[in-house]
Amino acid sequence: MVGGRPVTGKLDVWFRSLMVADGRGKMGTGVAMTGWKDLPMELLLRILALGDDRTVVAASGVCTGWRDAICLGLSHLCLSWCKEHMNNLVLSLAPKFTKLQVLSLRQNKPQLEDNAVQTISNYCHDLCDLDLSKSHKLSDASLYALAHGCPRLTKLNISGCTGFSDSGLAYLTSFCTKLKYLNLCGCVRAASDKALQAIAYNCRQLQSLTLGWCEGVTDKGVICLALGCPDLRAMDLCGCVLITALTDTFLFKIFDAADESVIALANGCRRLRSLGLYFCQNITDRAMYSLANSRVKSEHCPWTSMRGKNIDADGLINLNISQCTALTPPAVQAVCDSFPDLHTCAGRHSLIISGCLSLTSVHCACSFQAHRLGRAGLSH
Repeated sequence: MVGGRPVTGKLDVWFRSLMVADGRGKMGTGVAMTGWKDLPMELLLRILALGDDRTVVAASGVCTGWRDAICLGLSHLCLSWCKEHMNNLVLSLAPKFTKLQVLSLRQNKPQLEDNAVQTISNYCHDLCDLDLSKSHKLSDASLYALAHGCPRLTKLNISGCTGFSDSGLAYLTSFCTKLKYLNLCGCVRAASDKALQAIAYNCRQLQSLTLGWCEGVTDKGVICLALGCPDLRAMDLCGCVLITALTDTFLFKIFDAADESVIALANGCRRLRSLGLYFCQNITDRAMYSLANSRVKSEHCPWTSMRGKNIDADGLINLNISQCTALTPPAVQAVCDSFPDLHTCAGRHSLIISGCLSLTSVHCACSFQAHRLGRAGLSH
């Protein structure tokens, strides 16, 4: 490669040295092989798989045969390496790579504009996984285009896209109802209770939702998610400072008197495996005890006993309560005791309590066991 373009002379040399022929310039199938352009699509894609995405983009410009083969066979593409002119690159490639299923356009410097996303929506209808994170220039026009052009989306990352509104996000979810993974971290305008209500109504298969630092999210929106998305496995509410543990008359009608936002997740999402509550300083012990009790309720649930032990129903394996300074050791210890996959021991930290000096006495079963073994060793 020179300046990102293949050198034809070298390619010819490499081809003659690498091609395995039957002595007459033919492969075993009898097809004449006179140069790189005659490589079967399957072989070409296997060769390109050894390189990076820059190589794939460059190879698509070698000849029409290669371009057609790549366009028909390429399903995954990452353009995050493009530091300049990403928008123009997408406008050029999207009409060619129509079979894309996974596309990453993550940026450090905002480059993408609405016309690029609209072009993707016009041509890449099989897209399932799209990363648009840090695309500050995008507006709701991009969400409207995706709603109509890419209804098969199951994974969408729009973290840091501050130009989106909650109306645009709600519109998207009404068409992209198969979403399972949604990252809204830092989407301060898009992630509102209104949007969460739409997500809960439209995306009932949702398994992972990131709402970090979406300061407009309140208990009402989270409770709607707990009711509408019972298959949630991971929820990140880090920095959602309006999440509370205060009793609300709305909640009395749905859950027990002690149930609120985090508590609603514990009761409504029995497959919850990861919960991030970093800097949710209004969370109190009642939320922790509800998490602990949800484990007990799950074990006595007839449906759970009927289906037997299931890895998806084994409870929390990650809990971040850093900076949740209102919590006390007994409440957090109750959670740790209820979920044996939560660890405070060295090398396996999955119960994160940074900034909570009062919780240093909380330990997982591993730590207690190690302490007992240590004492037994000393006694001998």
